[in-house]
Amino acid sequence: MKVLVTGGAGFIGSHIVDTLIQANMQVTVLDNLSTGLRHHVNPGAWFFKKDIRDLDIKEWFVQEKFDYVVHQAAQTTVTHSLANPFYDCDSNIFGLVNILEASRLSGVKRVVFASSAAVYGDTETLPIDEHCDKNPASFYGLSKLTGERYLEMYHQTFGLEYVALRYANVYGDRQGDKGEGGVISLFAQKMLSGKPLTVYGDGSQTRDFIYVKDVAAANCQALFSRAANRSFNVSTATETSIQELIRIFSQLIDYSPAVGYVAQRPNEIQRSVLNNQAAKKELQWQPAYTVQTGLGLMLRNQQTRVSAS
Repeated sequence: MKVLVTGGAGFIGSHIVDTLIQANMQVTVLDNLSTGLRHHVNPGAWFFKKDIRDLDIKEWFVQEKFDYVVHQAAQTTVTHSLANPFYDCDSNIFGLVNILEASRLSGVKRVVFASSAAVYGDTETLPIDEHCDKNPASFYGLSKLTGERYLEMYHQTFGLEYVALRYANVYGDRQGDKGEGGVISLFAQKMLSGKPLTVYGDGSQTRDFIYVKDVAAANCQALFSRAANRSFNVSTATETSIQELIRIFSQLIDYSPAVGYVAQRPNEIQRSVLNNQAAKKELQWQPAYTVQTGLGLMLRNQQTRVSAS
């Protein structure tokens, strides 16, 4: 099977590439390297430096004849979407439509799409299941929700199969420190170097933190599952506050950092935890890592790299 992973040099995309290659797939990576890193790409994958918004991408798809597409390339931060809505729309909506057009014209069988818990916004209904109201609090969340609607219409109009995966807050190796999901990476860097932490708000805000290898496994399952043409939450279904996150970090590395508190970011969701029962049942997937085990692996890998350097 020939699989294209857009954004495959990025944090999540590169782990998906690793998982697909381990499953003996023929993998091609498309990435413009605006945020991804070339050395993150598995040497077993073909690499093409290209932007998902390039208008000649359709001809390239027809030439390559991909069986499946895993679409990860996107603008991924809430704060940047609020500062630059045009760029968020250009990347997350126009870029997706360009990929969908290329996919339908070249005979792609299925597109797996990286959506987000941000489509839900702030809700009092917890844990959040796929049928909860969608009230995104940022242009990022709105662009992901709009992307899901495009997928639905491409299926209804052209028969293009899809699976949309609404990620909770993903963390793990290769993650940068930008964006809301990057809080774990940023905390890890600071705590391993003995620096103080900065917390936006009072630290009571909660998230559903999921290890990147679990997300990669969900994408692999979504490619070939019988369940299709709908959206699934990809999460641990465990609510963890920022305060609790700091406590877990402190236990793992036996260090209590100084913590400074500043004003909460605008449009920040206060509580988030996702119900993952649909993905467990329909995709035959479930998370293998708790927050404690995932953080432990991430910290050990970072410490090993520091020691090696």
